[in-house]
Amino acid sequence: MSDQAFSAEQQEYLKGFMAGVEARRGALGLPAAPVGGAPDGAPADPADLQRAAQDRVLAAGGKLVAEEEAKRKKHPLDRFDEISALAEAGKFPRGTDVFLTKFHGLFYVAPAQDAFMCRLRIPGGILTAAQMEGLADIACDLAGGYADITTRANLQLREIPAANAPEMLLRLSEIGLTSRGSGADNVRNITASPTAGIDPQELIDTRPVARALHHFILHHRELYGLPRKFNIAFDGGGRIAVLEDTNDIALTAVRVADGFGVAGGIYYRLGLGGITGHRDFARPTGVIVPPEDAIALCNAVLRVFIAHGIRTDRGKARLKYLLDAWGIEKFLSETEAELGRPLLRVDEAAIAPRPPQQRHGHVGVHAQKQEGMHYLGVVCPSGRLSADQMRGLAAIARRYGSATLRLTVWQNLLISDVADADLNAAIAALSDLGLGVAASHVRAGLVACTGNAGCKFAAGDTKRHAGLLADYLETHSAIDQPINIHLTGCHHSCAQHYIADIGLLAAKIEQGEEMVEGYDLHVGGGAGAQAKIGRLIRPGVVFAALGPMIAALLAIWMEQRADPGESFQDFTARQSEATLAGWCDSAAAPRAEADAA
Repeated sequence: MSDQAFSAEQQEYLKGFMAGVEARRGALGLPAAPVGGAPDGAPADPADLQRAAQDRVLAAGGKLVAEEEAKRKKHPLDRFDEISALAEAGKFPRGTDVFLTKFHGLFYVAPAQDAFMCRLRIPGGILTAAQMEGLADIACDLAGGYADITTRANLQLREIPAANAPEMLLRLSEIGLTSRGSGADNVRNITASPTAGIDPQELIDTRPVARALHHFILHHRELYGLPRKFNIAFDGGGRIAVLEDTNDIALTAVRVADGFGVAGGIYYRLGLGGITGHRDFARPTGVIVPPEDAIALCNAVLRVFIAHGIRTDRGKARLKYLLDAWGIEKFLSETEAELGRPLLRVDEAAIAPRPPQQRHGHVGVHAQKQEGMHYLGVVCPSGRLSADQMRGLAAIARRYGSATLRLTVWQNLLISDVADADLNAAIAALSDLGLGVAASHVRAGLVACTGNAGCKFAAGDTKRHAGLLADYLETHSAIDQPINIHLTGCHHSCAQHYIADIGLLAAKIEQGEEMVEGYDLHVGGGAGAQAKIGRLIRPGVVFAALGPMIAALLAIWMEQRADPGESFQDFTARQSEATLAGWCDSAAAPRAEADAA
């Protein structure tokens, strides 16, 4: 039968279908050519999972969003020549090229800054002292002379001129780091337990799997064809939370008992679809994964998402929305087909409770499982480090530790393997850098995104406001338990305001004839065993009024809690939104009267 027997739409569908068949062959390990990003009209490369998915959308009558069309014309990873040409001309990208350049980890952040931001990939957040020193040099030579720690245990360099972009990528490669795929529609930095390998209570050392998955993704070009960003995290059962349940794939180490149809031992429990900016935690699946199968599972999940994720609506292009449409069971069935074998399922009764997490265990001096050794949880105000501090931290890690530094999702870092005899000297050296291992209950749990000083989406100067708010609360309130306060600049929720005890979402507020910076105030969020989305109790609060409001809430918690151990989350859960809002308004009234006077 000739091609004339099929309509144009049918031919397009068949082409996409066959591309999908060939893509499945590649997933099973059969030979496949590298992705080429063929232009429209050329035969689809059988390994190009993204193009096959796009073809299916078009064959069904769908319309690809602009970002999908841009990716379709030329694979974004093949744009180094364009980046170099723009650099030579001293120009930044424009239009959809801004989006495509993020595949190389370069973010043009105008109008906040007429500069690039470069986000790295640091699997598990662990880097060497030599790499930290190299980054300090790069920051001084090519960027703004500082680095920001992110909520994915990662680093970002800012204030990069257009002309420096290619050199930035080359210099990172020379110190064994990369920014490839750290932005846009890709798997972001792999997070894992920051105390992996040194934690007395951990069930699994997550360092090998984080490293392996990082390199697996880097070397599988077809995995750079997602409909939207994707987050993966491994929790090894240690003391410090990695917030894995806020990720698209959440793998949590658990101990499984014998007698439930599977061999007893240590597994990862699978959760899917976490995205707390959209008010969803990773959903339980009933699936457990042998540690040696974790990479294959992640690969299968990613390929199902590439094939079936939404490409016609950026607002619903995350895994959550595919799960909403399909349900967990259909998604797991497709994952099993991709894997070529059934997933292991077990009754919840077989799984032992997770060892307890130590709230704010990322700050202070803590014993390791290695006798006579400690890790130091270093407080990094607002997550920002100057180049001198970066060099100093590297020197301390080399002299007193094992020449490694461990970033955390709490925007601080750990220096591990410090001997008993060296603790005082190491802490003194940190003090000389303007850093330390001690923080108040307020400051230890303070998280802030970049804010409008460096992000075009943000409605508030979150990092500056975080420092001012902490200063106010430390002098106007007295609490005897840790608390988390997260400030985020926009709905993307990089600082994950919904899972904080007190979550603040920046907003522009009309005050007279002016628009001023303020926040929507949420309370009662949490993650892990305390997973809960915070409630909005007072929208549109000008920043100047926030301190008194939050101080009042903390004081009432201390005075009226059911017992000395009742957490802020549990206390606020017992109160109605009207009651909580009333307390806020009562605190704001004296401030308003003072302003009027």
